[in-house]
Amino acid sequence: MRSSFLLPLLLFSAISLCNFSKGQAGLQMHFYKKSCPNAEQIVQNIVWKHVAGNPELAAKFLRMFFHDCFVRGCDASILLDSTANNTAEKGAVPNGSLAGFEVIDEIKTAVEEACPEIVSCADMIALAARDSVSFQFKKPLWEVQTGRRDGSISRASEANVDIPSPFSNFTTLAKQFASKSLSVKDLVVLSGAHTIGIGHCNLFSNRLYNFTGKGDQDPSLNPTYAAFLKTKCTSLSDTTTTVPMDPGSSTSFDNHYYVNLRENKGLFTSDAQLLTNGRSANVVDKLVGSGGNFFNAFKNSIKRMGHADVLTGGAGEVRKNCRVVNS
Repeated sequence: MRSSFLLPLLLFSAISLCNFSKGQAGLQMHFYKKSCPNAEQIVQNIVWKHVAGNPELAAKFLRMFFHDCFVRGCDASILLDSTANNTAEKGAVPNGSLAGFEVIDEIKTAVEEACPEIVSCADMIALAARDSVSFQFKKPLWEVQTGRRDGSISRASEANVDIPSPFSNFTTLAKQFASKSLSVKDLVVLSGAHTIGIGHCNLFSNRLYNFTGKGDQDPSLNPTYAAFLKTKCTSLSDTTTTVPMDPGSSTSFDNHYYVNLRENKGLFTSDAQLLTNGRSANVVDKLVGSGGNFFNAFKNSIKRMGHADVLTGGAGEVRKNCRVVNS
């Protein structure tokens, strides 16, 4: 009888130990509280200093975080430089207009001086995204759990496939988000990041001049808005001109993106596609209302995205230099 009781007890202990180990190795609030207590403050100070002089950095860091998490998970693979034998994610087409890498370098230098080889570059991206957007409000808009480790592989070929495209239809977008354990609601909510930042003409001009390959305009695009865009983007070949993604509110992080979307003023095909599915359109309707709904939804969705395929515990490494793997 004793032995029959002991067996399940041992099994329970083993399972509990396993779960405890996984929990210890996962992300958590204030992961660096003891090992590098000033890390998060250092990141915020540097990010806020730069965003104060360049408000566009908020959209840049948010996009950097998004693009990092969708390729091999949130592992700072987006920061690795290309080598003679490998074109890194930075060299991928969707990442051609990313910016803010020098600010991450500055953060890394400052944090390394305070706590050498403790804080990962992956966590710095996650914190920089939050802090840059939060500068407008002078308080954190969402919590960032830390404890990520850095990856050692970065391939442009993977980024070209894995990063959602502004030309994608709803089915493709939903599938790509599902691959990161993100729902249709997460897709709609995270698309709300387009409430800040700019878009290049070549990423949407097909909707103005050649939507179906017959020199036509996308019929789902608001005609007045389309006429305005044509004054900015005068040809399909324009790759340099930019326009605000959220006209009327492009420097303020708010729910105005959904107001424009409902008026068929979504800039990209991927934006307009959110209205073609019943579930996603319903989420859009809910986010058009109170701005608080958007803020609450966004903090939950970006937290889920920040957990995508993370390396924790003994996996990965903490890079000494965010641009290269440790030797």
